[in-house]
Amino acid sequence: MTTAAGGLTFRDARDTDVDTLVRLIESAYRGDSSRAGWTTEADILQGQRTDPEGVLEVIKSPGSRLLTVERDGSVVACCQLEHKGDHAYFGMFAVSPTLQGAGLGKVVIAEAERRARQEWGVREMHMTVISVREDLIAWYERRGYRRTGKTSPFPYGDERFGVPQRDDLEFELLVKGLGQ
Repeated sequence: MTTAAGGLTFRDARDTDVDTLVRLIESAYRGDSSRAGWTTEADILQGQRTDPEGVLEVIKSPGSRLLTVERDGSVVACCQLEHKGDHAYFGMFAVSPTLQGAGLGKVVIAEAERRARQEWGVREMHMTVISVREDLIAWYERRGYRRTGKTSPFPYGDERFGVPQRDDLEFELLVKGLGQ
């Protein structure tokens, strides 16, 4: 467990956190509650963003962790880190919609990068972002991530990832060098 500025506590998720983390992730990306923040995907995807099985899989997978961020005992953010050899994968990033825009996301991503570099010795962080999310991609670019132009298909027909509201969705790989 690590405590950072602003009274934040970072820890690995536990099985008992699953329902809380699913609610957080859903609130940040889907439905009307997500519109309180700027990371909403409600206009391009409906349905769920994740489910308890998906969150538990991240918690239990070897080489993977779901970093959970608390403030005053309440879960306010989370992100997945997965060790992939020479790089780490960053995903399942969510910040409570009512706290977005105040710098919390910057603190969380910086801590995730620090941990991946320090604990796994990786030189790069990789992530995938839905390519039509220009505002979100621009936010990551301001944090040092670069677009690679490498894309992978959106899993149309697999409602575990949501119900697409348009037919041009794909994921783009973003990469950041972490230095040593």
